[in-house]
Amino acid sequence: MKKYTIEELKAEFTKKGYKWFEDINFVGVRSLADLPNQFDDFFGVIQNNNVEWFTCTTNPGTHWLKNLLNPKGAALLKPNQYVDTWKIGLHQGKYEALVQAKEVVVYRDNNKDDKADESSVTEKGIFGINIHRANEKMVSKFIDKWSAGCTVLNNPADFKKVLDLAKASKKSLFTYSLLKEF
Repeated sequence: MKKYTIEELKAEFTKKGYKWFEDINFVGVRSLADLPNQFDDFFGVIQNNNVEWFTCTTNPGTHWLKNLLNPKGAALLKPNQYVDTWKIGLHQGKYEALVQAKEVVVYRDNNKDDKADESSVTEKGIFGINIHRANEKMVSKFIDKWSAGCTVLNNPADFKKVLDLAKASKKSLFTYSLLKEF
């Protein structure tokens, strides 16, 4: 999958009617390949008219697609711009991450296969759709249980950098724009 330039991102934001912020912002790009249980998406930190890309997933792992936490289905964040919706907090009460602070919209995939599908069933609310890391000590190859609908970076060093940039910004709320590969 391609790592987009600032110019390409600005054009896509304009096309979608998303607001472009000059300070720190986060962007996710969901791969059209959508490989089951693979970290095949990108997470970008936009700051000072630059973007730095990291490997992530924006999909739930196979475990949660087949073993539903919610009878309506596994959560899959709907592509959109979520302004001031995440803050620094504790993921599952365990470690610092970017945690959901306002409502988001998720698709609910309940067909129990290994692929995250955008279904006709959507739900709006606070579900703990966080931006966090997978394994604390090493790069993770498979999503497995690391994501039940969150955006998850597979490299702990990359996630530390993202969190350090968020903290250095001194912002209390963060915007995340989730796009599909374009």
